[in-house]
Amino acid sequence: MQLLHRFLDPSFVSLKICGVTCRTEAEQLATLGVDALGFNFWPHSKRYLAMEDAAWLKDLADQILRVGVFVNQPLELSISLYQDGLIDVVQLHGNETHATAEILRQHEIPFIKALGVNDKADLAGATKFEAAALLLDTHAPGIYGGTGEVFDWSIAREFMDEHPALAVILAGGITPENAAAAARIVRPAALDVASGAEISPGIKDFQKVAAFLTALAR
Repeated sequence: MQLLHRFLDPSFVSLKICGVTCRTEAEQLATLGVDALGFNFWPHSKRYLAMEDAAWLKDLADQILRVGVFVNQPLELSISLYQDGLIDVVQLHGNETHATAEILRQHEIPFIKALGVNDKADLAGATKFEAAALLLDTHAPGIYGGTGEVFDWSIAREFMDEHPALAVILAGGITPENAAAAARIVRPAALDVASGAEISPGIKDFQKVAAFLTALAR
């Protein structure tokens, strides 16, 4: 839990790189100082990592926060990966309900709930998930895993002002060029980036990653 607490520390903005698909890139990202990595276990993702190819995640334990991303999938999958020591946190990135969240809490598994944001109404009931953090992304019906487009950051900022005890992760169209502005305007616990740090889906661009870390003064 120490890595999760550090990742969500409000005194600075952390960086999560999502959609990591291979060991060498994961190790290099950890060495660079990235705070968290996201691994997509949803088969329809362009950045899919199959369970049978994920055993190496155990070797990253205590080095970097490992977030398993799931979309409307049986909870047995995420619970198994967590209990087997492959991930530290579950990220629910689909249409999961508060009942789904309750099952994870019963298993004492920390989780992040992703929510698509078009307007303030999309955040109604968000606090009821009682998640370790809420990930706010651009609203895209029927599309999971992000669109690479920015939503109105003032909605996120207003939500955070209304719920100062909640940890919020900002996603959606974040690039090295707008990362500093995102951190300054929204002041989230972390930025979540996939396509903004890639050469192509699942292939990371380490110059862009370094630029993100510089933008966040890390």
